[in-house]
Amino acid sequence: MRIGIDVGGTNTDAVLMDGTAVVSSTKTPTTANVSEGIARALRDVIADSGINTETIDGVMIGTTHFTNAVVERKHLTPTACIRLGLPATVCLPPMVDWPLDLRDIVGGNAHLAHGGHEFDGREISAFEPDEVRDIAEKIKAAGLNAIAISSVFSPVNSTFEEQSAEIVRSVIPNANITLSSEIGRIGLLERENAAIMNSCLRQLAARTVDGFKAALDELQIASPFYISQNDGTLMNADFAKEYPVLTFASGPTNSMRGAAFLSGLKDAIVVDVGGTTTDIGVLQHGFPRVAALAVEIGGVRTNFRMPDTYSIGLGGGSLIQEDPLKVGPRSVGYELTEKALVFGGDVLTTTDVIVAGGGEDIGNKHAVSGLDAGLVTAVQARIMEMIAIAVDRMKTSATPVPVIVVGGGSILVTGEIEGASEIIKPDHFPVANAIGAAIAQVGGECDRIFSLAELSRDEALDQAKQEASDRAINAGAAAESVDIVDVEEVPLAYLPGNATRIMVKAVGDLVGA
Repeated sequence: MRIGIDVGGTNTDAVLMDGTAVVSSTKTPTTANVSEGIARALRDVIADSGINTETIDGVMIGTTHFTNAVVERKHLTPTACIRLGLPATVCLPPMVDWPLDLRDIVGGNAHLAHGGHEFDGREISAFEPDEVRDIAEKIKAAGLNAIAISSVFSPVNSTFEEQSAEIVRSVIPNANITLSSEIGRIGLLERENAAIMNSCLRQLAARTVDGFKAALDELQIASPFYISQNDGTLMNADFAKEYPVLTFASGPTNSMRGAAFLSGLKDAIVVDVGGTTTDIGVLQHGFPRVAALAVEIGGVRTNFRMPDTYSIGLGGGSLIQEDPLKVGPRSVGYELTEKALVFGGDVLTTTDVIVAGGGEDIGNKHAVSGLDAGLVTAVQARIMEMIAIAVDRMKTSATPVPVIVVGGGSILVTGEIEGASEIIKPDHFPVANAIGAAIAQVGGECDRIFSLAELSRDEALDQAKQEASDRAINAGAAAESVDIVDVEEVPLAYLPGNATRIMVKAVGDLVGA
């Protein structure tokens, strides 16, 4: 048996699954202390099902904790950055594109050194160990131990990053080092940003993961637990401590994977309506479509793998402004059960409107019986218009496609969605996100540029597939279960040497699953 948990801005959802069957589920308000909310959700599903905790094989958790830390500028560790690339890249130093307030919190401690490679592995300049050692001494003198190391085209050749890490550790034995080649893709600034962000979150990641473990220990759950990644796969808890940035989009991704599982569809658009926002994404082969462009997190451009999603300020707790009519983006969030009219509050929300229109029987429907019928109709129409526009933005053609509606706030979807061939609201739709976490596999990815003048296409593909498989295994997948689920080749005509970018994704079942 598995337990899946998804921590959202409004609710913390948990589900107990026996194979592919949902045994028990719960939805509780998210708490300020995320671990407390998780413990409460766990207690609810265990009490409801009456199971022996010894029968639980694993707990899968999706959390917005690290995303919120960046967005809210909280719990971030000052971090130094070492970039290898001189004499190139001088014009755009590390953190040049960061918001000033975030750069000040992280420290803006950046250093340039010689090294780096061209796309085909040729050196830009020779690596100078003494130069890196001097930089490490300066970082030590500044009292920093969180360090990000980036090198030009390190996904092609990571040697200089690895050598620099060894030197830094000889100077700062307890250094918390992130290599950009282990996280991001080809683009230097975005990959470097991701590495810096990862290092500044590691202390928080250690505390958070330990907090999750404490919550499980309190309930005498001895099974291993895993954290959801951006691409709909899992990583073990220790891996999550090392790479917290890989959890940033786990919320909408879990919902999309859960929607695919519950509906049986592999290719569709998913509309996940929560309490605060609605996230729209595209399923391809059962996994979220990956964003092709850099994704901003808290105002910082990054290029690690992220789902291509579009979010709008529409949810079950969205505030209604009557004149002129406006729905969201402000929301009462996790205070919905205190502030909405149907729950005895004094704030008009979208949930109140849906109850008044007879679409749902929640709380005290008599509290909204006096709402103007014209207002109710206008709000419902506006909600459907917002969703239709968002769905249209995610489509790549005018052809109607299936739309799967999930999430606790999906009661807002009361009519047809323009451009949808059908609307599917599967069983257990309110907790699709927790189900997505519970059924997730473990994944790994390779994104590299190969020179086909030096090796054959088949050899390049084999290398990329092996690297993706190795990363999946390192993240906790059983070696014998790993499959390649996606291969993409992009010839780079503007580069010499018959250069080709190869992106491979591998997934496998958890060890012992």
